[in-house]
Amino acid sequence: MALNFNQFAAEANTFLKEYTKEINLVNDTEKAGRILSSILHGLREVISLEESLQLIAQFPMFLKAVYVNGWTSRKKEKVKNMTEFIDLVRQFDGVTSVHDFPSDEVAENYIDVTFIMLRKYISLGELEDIRTELPKGLKSMVYHNIMF
Repeated sequence: MALNFNQFAAEANTFLKEYTKEINLVNDTEKAGRILSSILHGLREVISLEESLQLIAQFPMFLKAVYVNGWTSRKKEKVKNMTEFIDLVRQFDGVTSVHDFPSDEVAENYIDVTFIMLRKYISLGELEDIRTELPKGLKSMVYHNIMF
């Protein structure tokens, strides 16, 4: 199998431009990339390793790279609700989180749009598996926006 890095880059740029537009950031793809990365890193901290591997098996190469970037084995975070998940996402965003996630409402909108955009790559069965693993206070993150 030949690796076509130009194709991976083109797919990533197309996705990121569309994602940037969907979260209303005009042309700020750098900020959109940080937001996407932080949300995916937050997700990987609240689902099991097995579920993460099943999830990324469905991702195109560029999303796999974003998801696994900086991944280390550590104790999973105890996140019970959306507010705690947003706090976790902000931790992954670091010092730029003040600007990238200015309010919980904006952050929740970004999370919703992210899952809607990821639906292009993830089967309904896998989304249901992820939803099953999420704490009760986070189940709507998947179900409410993408399943129906």
